[in-house]
Amino acid sequence: MEQVTENQWSTQERSIARGALSAAQQRELAALIKLVRETASNVNSIDEVWNLHDFLSARRFDIDGKYDDRDDEILFVLAKLKKDGWVQSDDLTGLEPAKISKITALTRVL
Repeated sequence: MEQVTENQWSTQERSIARGALSAAQQRELAALIKLVRETASNVNSIDEVWNLHDFLSARRFDIDGKYDDRDDEILFVLAKLKKDGWVQSDDLTGLEPAKISKITALTRVL
């Protein structure tokens, strides 16, 4: 395996990291869909419809900007998603131990 620094990613590590991002995004979207179903089933007024719309617009903006897979950002993104519970430790299996340690450390400060 080629030696890389924490800012360099091997092809295999890029694949693992992007897989972790994809899994996290799918988990977050599934949770959002569940919440929307529960919320929508209790909508009783037009104000509640507009509130749901506003909530979804904000969530879309947040989610669309959250999953940055650029090499210089991905450690921070993975750490934030891990802290928020969307990335699981198993998702990171195969990354260099130094990268996993950095992600774990960043979860404490983000």
